[in-house]
Amino acid sequence: MGNQQYGIDADRLMQYATEIKTVAAKGVQVAVVIGGGNIFRGVQAAAFGLDRVQGDYMGMLATVINSMALQSALEKVDVSTRLLSGLTIQQVCEPYIRRRAVRHLEKGRVVIFGAGIGSPYFTTDSAASLRAIEIEADVVLKGTRVDGIYTADPEKDPTATKFEEISFDAVIEKNLNVMDMTAFTLCKENNLPIIVFDMNTEGNLERLLGGQPLGTLVNSSGKSDRTATVQPATQA
Repeated sequence: MGNQQYGIDADRLMQYATEIKTVAAKGVQVAVVIGGGNIFRGVQAAAFGLDRVQGDYMGMLATVINSMALQSALEKVDVSTRLLSGLTIQQVCEPYIRRRAVRHLEKGRVVIFGAGIGSPYFTTDSAASLRAIEIEADVVLKGTRVDGIYTADPEKDPTATKFEEISFDAVIEKNLNVMDMTAFTLCKENNLPIIVFDMNTEGNLERLLGGQPLGTLVNSSGKSDRTATVQPATQA
């Protein structure tokens, strides 16, 4: 949304596209999952008197709109992309097939996963975790408005302190809000690290993938060498 009340901010969209282009050009295989809250959230359905399942499908379609916008922005800066959808919308998206997604990544294309996992009651966090596991990603990067995980909401509590690294178990013990529990458990059980960072600061994605200790790292031990988290891929 950028600074808008709703919809898609063109400047923010192009910033994301440019940042993704920069890291993809270095050989990092990039797959993206986008939410749809700037258009519609499934949990808003009750407020409209709608069925939750219907609302969740509406939310999935909102993510497809955002995915199409990002795909267009990436192509505008000469990045090859493929949009794979959890829902069948053959006019604008390829259906999600794991092997096809992996092959696109091997060919150096940025893959965008739209429509969540195609089922209601699952968030885009869950979609990101599941797709990351399926494509054997090195790490889940969760871009937010804040620069990591804090003891409390830093936008509301000025005394909140930031964690540089933390373990999966400590997140659960401290009841910290990183992802919804389904998504978080998927990462924990599959030993898939999560880095929560500020995506809205220009250059952060490149700095993060270059090994700088930005954001908060969540993994099994709570400690790690950031430079070993993501390795550039050899493109097939």
